[in-house]
Amino acid sequence: MDLLTHAALGACLGEIMLSKKLGKRALLWGAVAQNLPDIDVVAALWLHPSENLLVHRGGTHSFLFAFIAAAVLALVAGRWHKKRQIPWSTFFMFFVVQLFIHDLLDTCNAYGTGLLEPFSQERFSFHLLYVADPLFTLWPCLGLLALLFLKIDKSYRTRWALIGLVPAGLYLLYAVSNKSQVKSQIEASLAKQQLPYTEVLLTPNPFTTWLWYAVAFSENGYYVGHRSVFAPEETQTNFTFFPRKEELLTSATNPAEVQELKRFADGFYTVERWNDTLVFNVLRYGQMLGWQSPQGRFTFHYFLNPPGVDNKLVMQRGRLKGWNQETLQYMFRTIFMVPEKTPRVTTEK
Repeated sequence: MDLLTHAALGACLGEIMLSKKLGKRALLWGAVAQNLPDIDVVAALWLHPSENLLVHRGGTHSFLFAFIAAAVLALVAGRWHKKRQIPWSTFFMFFVVQLFIHDLLDTCNAYGTGLLEPFSQERFSFHLLYVADPLFTLWPCLGLLALLFLKIDKSYRTRWALIGLVPAGLYLLYAVSNKSQVKSQIEASLAKQQLPYTEVLLTPNPFTTWLWYAVAFSENGYYVGHRSVFAPEETQTNFTFFPRKEELLTSATNPAEVQELKRFADGFYTVERWNDTLVFNVLRYGQMLGWQSPQGRFTFHYFLNPPGVDNKLVMQRGRLKGWNQETLQYMFRTIFMVPEKTPRVTTEK
């Protein structure tokens, strides 16, 4: 999730767990702890882009790091607030909860979180929320704003903290329900069209859990489609086939880089050429305006050849590329199944 969401959630948790002992300082400690795992972003300053992809949301997002960091933070906070005589164990549990929630919340996105590192390299991705979802972030932010401006002795501060947390949790359950519904409908469409597949990946499109992006894994490529939660059950999903083109990787100049990208892609990738540039696409992160342009390029596209092409912003550069008012209107119509208006034809007498 984004920094703002983590900070707001951490502050609301801080109010509930520690405000009686620390007052509004609990909000700050919560916001700081919630964002601590994302300190791994600094690694981008010196790591190769393909290496950084696996470092981000890796070690600093593990359960082991959460325990170690919580112990250190508890020592720092205990000394900082020594006069308040708060037990180390109280601070420790507070920070463990904050860090665990950060890590588990990140598993709801598509990126993948290394919860078990360094003991296992497995990444966990439940594909429930886009990295920034306004309907999820709204509630923690409302709670945080109220907590910042309400006086500390107001009895209803806890209510505002719960307003920041409970609706967000319910929205997460709503996302689970939406995904389950859409997945069954996607699989039904694949079966009806007799399209062979072994696995279906489903992830929300930007900023919503009402429009989902689906990728069906087949032997030589992938069937990609989009579906709204409001689409009638009998509505058939249209799919576009993208071949994997594994053979193009023989011309890649850095085999180690390719292996890192394959691990990051977790089996969902295609290779293609854009003029003289060899491109590695990771399909797990969506398609640029795919609900509007079924043949559109994929959000994550990494340039393999020629060497020296800039990949530093590989996770960001395709997310909002091409967005405009028309795109938003088309997305709205796709979600709510509004038929596109056709121009009125007039004949002259």
